[in-house]
Order: sequence, then structure tokens, then C-alpha cells
Amino acid sequence: MVGVATSGDAPRKKSTMDNTTDTTDTEQEENSISKSQKKRDMLALQAVGEELFDLAPEALRKLTLPEELLEAVLQAKRIPVSKHGGIKRQMQYIGRLMREIDAAPIIAQLRAVYAPSQQQTALHHLAERWRERMMADATAVAAFVNEFPLANHEALERFIAAAREDHAHNRPPKNFRSLYQTLHKHIVERAKIASAANSE
Repeated sequence: MVGVATSGDAPRKKSTMDNTTDTTDTEQEENSISKSQKKRDMLALQAVGEELFDLAPEALRKLTLPEELLEAVLQAKRIPVSKHGGIKRQMQYIGRLMREIDAAPIIAQLRAVYAPSQQQTALHHLAERWRERMMADATAVAAFVNEFPLANHEALERFIAAAREDHAHNRPPKNFRSLYQTLHKHIVERAKIASAANSE
């Protein structure tokens, strides 16, 4: 006798409505991702526009920019600071222009402009870290001279002792600054030598 399948035994078929729901969910997820990416791109381009705005007019003119974009940025810089709304509208216009062009070459030019100042900041921080280390660690001077052979060990020791004396008597930190200037000079000189060697 052949068994008759009951409604409970029959496999459930996925309805067209189920397929539609899955497709709709996927589309919504893709749209959400697309919108998020577009927003990130827009903010990134807006940041590039702000970097252009921060440059001096003569620096702007040295860049290779589309004429319309250059004029828009120069116009933004001519708007009085008190006219905040006017600057905001002009920056929004600059953002729209940025979305219509290939921003990659502009970003590369900006990185080249800001690279020297970033290196200067890094060298400044390095000198400060060495100064802090020397004020706290008696072996730091020898470590610095080992790394920067042209530095005068005795002179550094004198600056450190005098800086500690100034601090103990609440005097102006003249020797503390002199210590930094000496360290910074040696660090910058080595950076220049390294840069020249890399460019050969």
C-alpha cells in the first residue's frame, strides 16, 4: 500500500514573496553601503578643499589646479571672516567642484606641500624627546653622542646641570631652551645629510 503524504510531510516551498523580501533586503543593504561610501568620499573631498583654502594665494597659484577651482578657492579667501555663512556656501561650492574632477593629482600636490612641515614637526618632537630623556636619565647624553658623533658631550652636560639649577631656583628656563636648540641643530644637520644622500 502506497502511503499518502500528508500536508505535514510535504516540503515547504519558498514563496515568491519570500524571494522578493530577500532581494529587497539585499538592495537596501547595498544602498546603505553605497550611501555611506558616498558620504565618506564627500567628506574626504571636503577636507581637501579645506586644505586648499588654508594655503596662501601664492602657494595656491603654484599648484596645477583647474582654473574654475583655483578661482573658487581664491574667492573664498577674499570673503571676510565675519561673513561665516558666505564662506560656508563658497566651501560647499568648492566641494561640488571637487566631486566633478579627479582629485588624486591635487591630493598628491598637497602632500608634497605639507611634507616639509611634517618633517620639521617630527624633528622638533625628536629633539624634545631627547631633552626629556637627558633631564631624567644620566646615560642619555652618551647615547645621544653615540648617535650624533659631532655633539659635544661636555657642553650637553653643562646645559643639563644649568637647566636643573634654573629649575631649582625658579629662574627662566634659558639653559633648558639652549639644550633643546643644541639637540635640534644636530638632529636637523643629520636629517639634511640623509636627505642629500637619498637624492643622489
